[in-house]
Amino acid sequence: MRTPDMEAVQGDITKIEADAIVNAANSSLLGGGGVDGAIHRSGGPAILEECKAIRAKQGGCPTGEAVITTAGNLPAKHVIHTVGPVWNGGNKNEPELLASCYQNSLRLAEEHQLKSIAFPNISTGVYGYPKDKAAIVATDAVKNYFQKNPDSSIEQVKFVCFGNQDYSLYKGLLG
Repeated sequence: MRTPDMEAVQGDITKIEADAIVNAANSSLLGGGGVDGAIHRSGGPAILEECKAIRAKQGGCPTGEAVITTAGNLPAKHVIHTVGPVWNGGNKNEPELLASCYQNSLRLAEEHQLKSIAFPNISTGVYGYPKDKAAIVATDAVKNYFQKNPDSSIEQVKFVCFGNQDYSLYKGLLG
């Protein structure tokens, strides 16, 4: 079984060169704050226009699911938008929903034969998911995906951490 290179990097996800970066979107897909707002601002109007077309076709994006658009002006080729769960103490399927964000994003990347993907720290901003718990779910979900999909086309996975705390968590979990 070949597993992709997985690494933690510290920086701004809007500056990452990858086949896809993942957006921690809200269910409206129309932009918002945090990572979502930064991606929409940096990527320009093409991302919003494709998000509007997706909304017209299927409505918003449910928690745990993912959709793909162009990356507009970003150095990435695509943006995969996924909706993370709001933290409610961990008793409303938050870990399963968060794992689904990572796995559905990887599945979508696979369907588009992408080779590299970069994730932000989904749900750890205004959605309040504890950073340490989210990092464990994220790394486990990605590792589990590749155990179940050993012939994946994905060669590189980056966990892009904006702050020192997240970076230290991911470095520790990835070795």
